[in-house]
Amino acid sequence: MKFGNSICVLNVGGTRYAFTSEVIRDFPLRRVSRLHACATEKEVLELCDDYDRDRNEFFFDRHAQAFVFIMLYVRSGKLRFVPGVCELSFYTEMLYWGLESAHLDSCCQKRLDDRMSDIGMDSLSEGDIVMSGDEPHSPDETVPQTGRAKWLEKVRRTFEEPDSSLAAQILASVSVIFVIVSMVMLCASTLPDWDTAKRKTVEEHRIVEAVCIGWFTAECIVRFLVARDKCDFIRHPLNIIDVIAITPYYVTMAMAGAGMPGAGLGVVGVTLRVLRMMRVFWLMKLARHFLGLQTLGLTLRRCYREMVMLMVFVCVAMAIYSALAQLLEHGLDLGSRNNDYASIPAAAWWVIISMTTVGYGDVYPVTIGGRVLGGMCVVSGIVLLALPITFIYHSFVQCYHELKLRSARYARSLSAEVLR
Repeated sequence: MKFGNSICVLNVGGTRYAFTSEVIRDFPLRRVSRLHACATEKEVLELCDDYDRDRNEFFFDRHAQAFVFIMLYVRSGKLRFVPGVCELSFYTEMLYWGLESAHLDSCCQKRLDDRMSDIGMDSLSEGDIVMSGDEPHSPDETVPQTGRAKWLEKVRRTFEEPDSSLAAQILASVSVIFVIVSMVMLCASTLPDWDTAKRKTVEEHRIVEAVCIGWFTAECIVRFLVARDKCDFIRHPLNIIDVIAITPYYVTMAMAGAGMPGAGLGVVGVTLRVLRMMRVFWLMKLARHFLGLQTLGLTLRRCYREMVMLMVFVCVAMAIYSALAQLLEHGLDLGSRNNDYASIPAAAWWVIISMTTVGYGDVYPVTIGGRVLGGMCVVSGIVLLALPITFIYHSFVQCYHELKLRSARYARSLSAEVLR
């Protein structure tokens, strides 16, 4: 490499900067300073996009205006966003050159945090940035798909993305019908008169149950066969629920075939009944087809920090108030003990229904101190529950608009497919 006393030129998006080798070696930007340690042209090309050995010029296909602001930081020590440039785009430029969000001024740090919170992103790292020429954006750009691979991908999209095509929407509608039928059967099986009705129409009930289970089994098997990553498919919570909900039916059939009529009794029978009730979680399948449930799930995923904070608030307040309530109502022995507050866990039940303003009335304080504490508990519960709600509400609105726009795009593409 031509370092030594030679001049090095950095060409960033068409703008040239000339530096001596000593400046390059001690340059504040990590990507630039690493150039001085390169011994071969191959090592240089791992850091930049092109290199001209004759002019000792390093080419970087990056945002030129963003680099101007980064150079201002190198000279003055103050780093701010480029006006008119997306905060996340500028942040990716910062990570490319070796800077972190901590290098931003406090006002810009807040803008970046707000922007990343809006889109549900916690952080970025340099590894998340795809360098130009380093790796392809997707396997389809480098490896041509065969006819079988295209067919598998089409089937996968049909089963996994209900809005991707007309066939996917029809398949999703059939799946929803089977889910509803299965839920109706599950709810009806708990009615007092169900056993009598089942004995009269046993064959019809068996056929309906077998058809529903057969559909869910076939759907699960097909989705597993066409999945891109089998391990990710197995680890997905909804797929685990599918397997748990389907398995008891086949276990029961196997026991009946093995001549075990008493399988409904004992620990095995109780376990099968518990697993059978897991079918109610099939309702979560509807989240793939209804915007409201998708919005709820996305909001909970993005606001898990706020949800944890809410739980911490409630748990801390519950621990304090339950201990004080047990002391005032039972522990001081002022003549009459309230046995409903005989222990702190028992008092915790009263605290939680008071903080949430439910107030069943099954447990209530009788002493003056306990009633004053109850009023404080109710007021503090309202305040503590209201604090994180604002953040969750704004996130819900943001998620709803995002999913609504995406659904509109799917609808336009589906209309174009139908017209073709």
